[in-house]
Amino acid sequence: MFAQMTSGLDLHANALLVRAERQRAIASNIANADTPGYVARDVNFKDAMAAASGNRGLATALQNGTGNATAHPGHISIGNAKTAESLSAAGRAYTVQTQPSMDNNSVDLDRERASFVDNAVRYETTLRFINGYSKTMLSAIQGQ
Repeated sequence: MFAQMTSGLDLHANALLVRAERQRAIASNIANADTPGYVARDVNFKDAMAAASGNRGLATALQNGTGNATAHPGHISIGNAKTAESLSAAGRAYTVQTQPSMDNNSVDLDRERASFVDNAVRYETTLRFINGYSKTMLSAIQGQ
C-alpha cells in the first residue's frame, strides 16, 4: 500500500538526483573556465532519466541496500556516489565548443551561467512538485 502511494515520487526523486549531478557538472565547468585544455562537460537529462528508469530507478536501488552508509544510525541515506556516478555517466557528454580559444578551453561562461540558472529553476520546480504531492497525500490521509 505504501509503495503505491510513493510510486509517484520515484520519478521526481530520480529527477532531483539527475539535476543535482548536472548542477555539479556545470559548476565544475564554471570553476575551470580559465584552465587551459579543459573540456566542458554536461549531463543529458533525457538519457540519464532513461537510465534511471530502465535500471529500476535509484529509489529501488537505495531500498535494496545499495545506498551509502551514514555517519549516524539516525541519519537518512540519500544515495551513494556510485549510484549517482552511474546515473550521470549514462547521460554525461562533452559540450560542443562554441567559442574557440587559444588555450583549447571549451567553456563558454555565458552558456554555462544560463544553463546553471535554468537547471536551478528546474530543480526548484521538481522540489515544488514533491512538496505538492506530499501535501496532497497528507490531506488525503487526514481526510480533509
